[in-house]
Amino acid sequence: MTTKNAQTLILKLTKDNYNNWCIRLKAFIGSQECVEITEYGYDETDSKEAEDSLQEAQKQVLKANRKKDNKAKTIIYQGLNEATYETINFAEMSKEIWEALQQKYKGADGIKKIHLQSLRGEFESL
Repeated sequence: MTTKNAQTLILKLTKDNYNNWCIRLKAFIGSQECVEITEYGYDETDSKEAEDSLQEAQKQVLKANRKKDNKAKTIIYQGLNEATYETINFAEMSKEIWEALQQKYKGADGIKKIHLQSLRGEFESL
């Protein structure tokens, strides 16, 4: 699947569609074999010297993980508008981006539920 095709498949995140967006994006990231990187992350080297000291097999794993992480970030970014991107642009890895979005939008859902329960209680008391 090419990136051009991917752009047409990715739903844009809004304040009202996080759960739907999350399910669809997770499926798409999974189809690109990047879901583990997004959910669990990976160990990045601290410096060029640390990377140079790795064995060849470890270097290959690190390179593959970086590639998957970049692919996952690209997919996530395509589903964001400018305002949302500005709130998560501090994150360097796809796992950090995913967690920041969860915190922002799941927290908002919790607040909405509490507010709705409060309004329902007021309505029932009337």
